[in-house]
Amino acid sequence: MTQLILALDVSGRTEALRIGRQCAPHIDAIKVGYPLVLSAGLTIARDLAATGLPLIADFKVADIPNTNRLIAEQVFSSGFSAIICHGFPGSDSAEACIESAHDHDGECYLVAEMSHPGAEEFFHGGVAEHIAELAVTLGADGIIAPATRPDRVRLLRGIVRRKKIYSPGVGAQGGDAAIVAGLVDGIIVGRQIYLSPDPRSAAAEYGPFRQ
Repeated sequence: MTQLILALDVSGRTEALRIGRQCAPHIDAIKVGYPLVLSAGLTIARDLAATGLPLIADFKVADIPNTNRLIAEQVFSSGFSAIICHGFPGSDSAEACIESAHDHDGECYLVAEMSHPGAEEFFHGGVAEHIAELAVTLGADGIIAPATRPDRVRLLRGIVRRKKIYSPGVGAQGGDAAIVAGLVDGIIVGRQIYLSPDPRSAAAEYGPFRQ
C-alpha cells in the first residue's frame, strides 16, 4: 500500500485543524513543517492527535549532533511520531536524530534529494546516493526522494531496498502520483489538497493510489 501524506503547510491553528479533520479519513499521515509550527507552536501536535493519524515533523534538521538531539527530543516529547532530517551535515549529526527517534519508538527519515528544481544544483553528482547509503548504514527508517524525478527515485530505491521512501512534489510541483506511487511507500501532497476549496474531496481523489 502506498500511503498518502498530507503536507499541512498552512500557518494558522484553526485552519490546520479544520483541514486535518476533513482529510483524516482519506490520508494516512500528516506532515507538519515550519510554517505551521512557527505560528501555532509544537503543541499543534497534541491538537492534531485527535485525527488519530501519525504526525511527521518535517524540520529537515541540519545541525551539530547535540543540537540535532535536542531538537529531536522536543519533537518526540510533543507527540510527533517521526522526524525528517538532512544527511549532509554528516553521519554523527544524522545518527543523533535517528537514535533519538528510536529511543522514543519513533521514526527518522533522511532527505536524500529534494523535489524543487534547485535541488539539482547540490543533491546530484553522487550526493543523494551517498545520503541514501548513509540511511542504510545508520539504520534510518527511510529516505525522502523527489516525486518530480521518478528516475531518481528508481535509482535510490536500488540503494535503500526495503526501507521506506516518502516522496514529495506530487501535485503543485508537477509530480505525477500515477507514476511514482508504485515506486514509493508514501506520496506527499500539500497545496493540491490544502488550497483546494474542498480539501476532503481533493484528498479523496488520491484514493486509487493508496491501493
